[in-house]
Amino acid sequence: MSEAGNNLSLRILMLVAPPKLANKATKLFGKADVPLHYTLNAMGTASSETMDMLGLGTPDRRILISIMTRRYADRLMCKIRSDLKFGAPGTGVAFTIPITGASNHAIKMLKDLDENNISLPKGKEAIRMSDINRVLIAAIVNQGCSEDVMDAARTAGAGGGTVLHSRSIAGAEVLSLWGLGAQEEKEIVLIAADLESKLDIMSSISEKCGMHSDAKGMVISLPIESAIGLA
Repeated sequence: MSEAGNNLSLRILMLVAPPKLANKATKLFGKADVPLHYTLNAMGTASSETMDMLGLGTPDRRILISIMTRRYADRLMCKIRSDLKFGAPGTGVAFTIPITGASNHAIKMLKDLDENNISLPKGKEAIRMSDINRVLIAAIVNQGCSEDVMDAARTAGAGGGTVLHSRSIAGAEVLSLWGLGAQEEKEIVLIAADLESKLDIMSSISEKCGMHSDAKGMVISLPIESAIGLA
């Protein structure tokens, strides 16, 4: 293992969009030769009435997660903004999150990509799309509790969110030891929020959906460095 900060500045680039637009983004990532790239199915938290009003169709979402250097992420974000028109109504959001380490093999792959790939335009990598002071809040709760999470988050000023379905792989004995219950099926609710609202949103979620509740929830936050499509 290597600390990325010693040699290379690494980022997670996360993109959330409706399926058709996510497919276009996948093709763009393929043309950019991104080697570490993953796709997840998710659901938006807006009501069907709101989705229809905004012309967004179904709440189905895809989450694309890629790992790359900071410079390459900046260039790809520029490409996402220009080619996919992110930020316009009915499109999606994309943002980057700093990471501090990776395996030696992963670092070598990403360094080679950064130095040798010519499929992305150069000269714009210094453009920073934010000093936006936003964070990604992640609440991990028992299945069926994502609506409670969003209700709590909205009372503290949050907008929408995205829900991932997951499964706990810890043993029942370990879960019981930490008071997490034995339910294996989990939901992860992702909410992008401004820094000023972070503590209020996290506190509201913890109060309604924390360990004392049926949700048995845990809440964490990650820094967002640059973003497209976040109000």
